[in-house]
Amino acid sequence: MRPGGLRILSRLRPGPRARLGLLLAALLALAALVSNRVPSPEQVRTWIEPWGAAAPIAFLAASTALHASFVPGPLLAGASGLLFGPLLGTAVTLTGSICSAVVELTVGRHAGREGMDRLGGRRYRSAASWLESHGFWAVVTLRLAPVLPDAPVSYAAGLSHVRTWQIIAGTAVGAAPRAFAYTALGGSLSDLSSPVAYAAVATIVIAGVAGGVALRHQMRRSRAARTAVAELER
Repeated sequence: MRPGGLRILSRLRPGPRARLGLLLAALLALAALVSNRVPSPEQVRTWIEPWGAAAPIAFLAASTALHASFVPGPLLAGASGLLFGPLLGTAVTLTGSICSAVVELTVGRHAGREGMDRLGGRRYRSAASWLESHGFWAVVTLRLAPVLPDAPVSYAAGLSHVRTWQIIAGTAVGAAPRAFAYTALGGSLSDLSSPVAYAAVATIVIAGVAGGVALRHQMRRSRAARTAVAELER
């Protein structure tokens, strides 16, 4: 291609502010769409079961796309438990959580980070500084913390300079308890009085308490942590 053609293409490419605006608009549209059309675990099971031996791979691809579209993680984990049982289901759920986190981080990074670096105010810089400074441990804390949804956390991490390996390792550690718990509950729907179901509930409680304590500790020590959590809860 001639140099003149390259210059024209570069002019047509949206700038950092436009990309950030498009990212936010797309995420809001996805959230609105999914809020009215969240598939049930049984529907997900109906879609995936015909894949046979390739069902775990098909579910992994589907759950990554659905999670990035703001379908709640516990629902996807429950569907994984229904399909594959507690053991294989937990492995599939956790792998899907990691893949989703990487996709969301990458989208946030390429579509919105440059724009936020230019437009972000004091609160953004403070939150980004906390995420970048604590990296792995910040991700672990946010994954364990109750209430905070995973997808917005990952997109927000992409707007900062958190490294990819930190989001992968932090998600693998921090999301593991809930991945097991919700998957086990999904696989135990026919017998919620089973030991596995009780263990799942206990894991949810313990992980939530641990995440809450860790987050409170971070908030006491760091004003940036308070700002980060406030921004993620919006």
